[in-house]
Amino acid sequence: MVSMLSRLRVLSLAGLLVVAGCSSSSETDSFVEAPVEVLYNQATDALLAERYVEAARLFNEVERQHPYSVWATRAQLMAAYANYARDRHDEAIAALDRFIQLNPGNRDVGYAYYLRALAYYEQIVDVGRDQANTLSAMAAFEDVIRRFPDSTYARDARVRMDLIRDHLAGKEMEVGRFYQRRGQCTASMNRYRRVIEQFQTTSHVPEALHRLVECSLQMGLREEARMVAAVLGHNFPGSPWYAESYLLLEGVDLRPAEAGSSGGVVSWLTRLWPF
Repeated sequence: MVSMLSRLRVLSLAGLLVVAGCSSSSETDSFVEAPVEVLYNQATDALLAERYVEAARLFNEVERQHPYSVWATRAQLMAAYANYARDRHDEAIAALDRFIQLNPGNRDVGYAYYLRALAYYEQIVDVGRDQANTLSAMAAFEDVIRRFPDSTYARDARVRMDLIRDHLAGKEMEVGRFYQRRGQCTASMNRYRRVIEQFQTTSHVPEALHRLVECSLQMGLREEARMVAAVLGHNFPGSPWYAESYLLLEGVDLRPAEAGSSGGVVSWLTRLWPF
């Protein structure tokens, strides 16, 4: 995983190497006109001390008072990180969007894209609520992977993308179970099929197959239920969801050969239910 603090230190210490001295923290709230190196060092000290509100304000002052200095660009990114660190994610995203727009060729733009994705990622909520931030996080991490495929940011993004897909599959399962409890089998089956077709590498696929068995039986489609259970047993023979399906169809032959060997779970499912 990318170390946020180590990346922050690289950005901060790059500035500290060429500036001279720091002013006392008593000056940080007045925002009187001050040399750029004084403001930047005060902001860095506040950030490393985890005084994020003060750090964000001071980095913004660097840009406001010295907009044409080399420090102004770095301060934009540091202010965004300070807002991210204090969980002001919307402010961080806005600042990062501005940094990316104004500095597309900056050497730290990859970090800006990555931090922007993290700001969305940390706003992901449980599957019972709206998943707009989950989808935004997925798009943002995809952007990181596409633009910087060989970077450490991309490697971390790929791991987080797997977690996001699992979360989205969980949302589909939640909706599917909601419909199923109300006897709306076709609607619930469509949700379970979506999990199998679009999120087939996630942990939710065995349950989705089992729920299809349940729905098929509820609709009187016993042969279809038997075939789905066979697919479940063929692909996830040790899953407790297969055991549940077997109990529902006790006495029915569930040998894995029933699943067929060509095309995998998704193509088989399409042949069984083309709708």
